[in-house]
Amino acid sequence: MRTIKYAFKQAFIQVFRNRTMSIASIFSITAMLLILGLFFILAVNVGLATESAKDKFDTVQIYLLDETSQESADEMIESLKSIQGVSSAWYFTKEEAMEEFRVSWGEQAYLLDTLAENPLPNSIKVTLSDLSQADTVISIAQTFPGVEDVPNSQEFIDQILKITDGIQKGAIAIIVFLVIVSVVVVSNTVKLTVLAREREISIMKYVGATNWFIRGPFLTEGMLIGCFSALISVGLVMAAYTKIVEMVGQRALLLLSTSLVPAGFLTTHLFGIFLPLGISIGALGSIISMRRFLDT
Repeated sequence: MRTIKYAFKQAFIQVFRNRTMSIASIFSITAMLLILGLFFILAVNVGLATESAKDKFDTVQIYLLDETSQESADEMIESLKSIQGVSSAWYFTKEEAMEEFRVSWGEQAYLLDTLAENPLPNSIKVTLSDLSQADTVISIAQTFPGVEDVPNSQEFIDQILKITDGIQKGAIAIIVFLVIVSVVVVSNTVKLTVLAREREISIMKYVGATNWFIRGPFLTEGMLIGCFSALISVGLVMAAYTKIVEMVGQRALLLLSTSLVPAGFLTTHLFGIFLPLGISIGALGSIISMRRFLDT
């Protein structure tokens, strides 16, 4: 316990003694975590929008010719159900389609009353458990006699998935680069402290102090810098995100048919990610900076 108290006391002293470099280290890690936070928020919200879009396109609708009988449609349904990736298939009448159309029109549905007859076709709806099988289902459905048209939304789904994948890969590349930069900056900060206390460290080694006793204050210093950076970055990211949610939350719901991820949910997860990451970066920088002094 005495060793731990000594390590924390010396770490706080060194952080404030080397204020300029400590601030530079905090700024570096905070900047890295801020960018990480922005990518995290973007990835989470894009992921939510992607899942929402995928839910809308997990159904393939096969439009039938007017002369196609119910019996023929039932045979098609049985064939479709045997395809891998199909969870269900059912007959959807033109009357059900018109009722669905009325619901989607809302208050303007009265305009449909002017139609002399129902122009919508009967159809078969197929729900997919695996969106990648959409092309297979569409290709097979197009070979059935009595099918008028099978709209294909797979290209749109593929574009969404490519965008999501690109954001994730880009975020990983940038984060790795920023982590390396932050470790180097923290390493140089702690190295200045080690150089300033090089004589003291040599004396401590001569009198029998262990490497971990000597390393403790410097390791704690790096961890404190990382902790401060994490707390600052979480506060800044969430303050900015809360403002964004207030400004565009309703518009996002109207444009994308999905809401933004709640700020409270992100705060908890960001804190759980940033704090251990910031502390790890600070500790790693300290270990690297002390290696040549304590390996001998």
